[in-house]
Formats: sequence, C-alpha cells, structure tokens
Amino acid sequence: MRAANITEAKNNLSKLIKKVRHGESVLILDRSIPVARLEPLPLGSSEADEARLAELERQGLLKRGKGKLPKDFWTRPRPQLKGSAVDALLQERKEARW
Repeated sequence: MRAANITEAKNNLSKLIKKVRHGESVLILDRSIPVARLEPLPLGSSEADEARLAELERQGLLKRGKGKLPKDFWTRPRPQLKGSAVDALLQERKEARW
C-alpha cells in the first residue's frame, strides 16, 4: 500500500487515482497520521462494472446497446461465411502495400 501526505495527494490526485484503478490502495496521511484510504472498488460490484463500461465507452472502444434483443435472437440461424476467415485474412495481407 502506498502512503501519501495530504499535500502530495492534492498535487498528484490524478496519478494516485491511476494507481487505484490498477488495484493499488493509497493511504492518506495528515502529519504522519492516517486519515483516509483510497481503494479500488471490489471487482464484480455494480459500481465497478458501471465505471469500467463508462471508461470503455469514453475511449470509444464500446457502445452500449439500447433496448432489448428480440426473443428469438439466440435461436436464429447464424449467417454463413463465404470461404474461410483465415483465407480472407491471408489474402488481405497479400494485397496490403506496406
């Protein structure tokens, strides 16, 4: 666990939050006396899940759906691929101009 005095926490809050996002806890000290602890949300909690989804959405890596899937969605036949995905990838690599 990392410790930071109040001044350091105030001046480097973004860096400390980044450490917390990566699973580290930060103990906040006031004149060498512990007064608070920054901890990551427990994995699997609804708050942690919501925060992670919001971050992925902000980065443009995810777009949350709206509405519901049709009732027969999981029983519908899957679309058939024409040819092999591997062959298509290899062909695309051959045609690419580096």
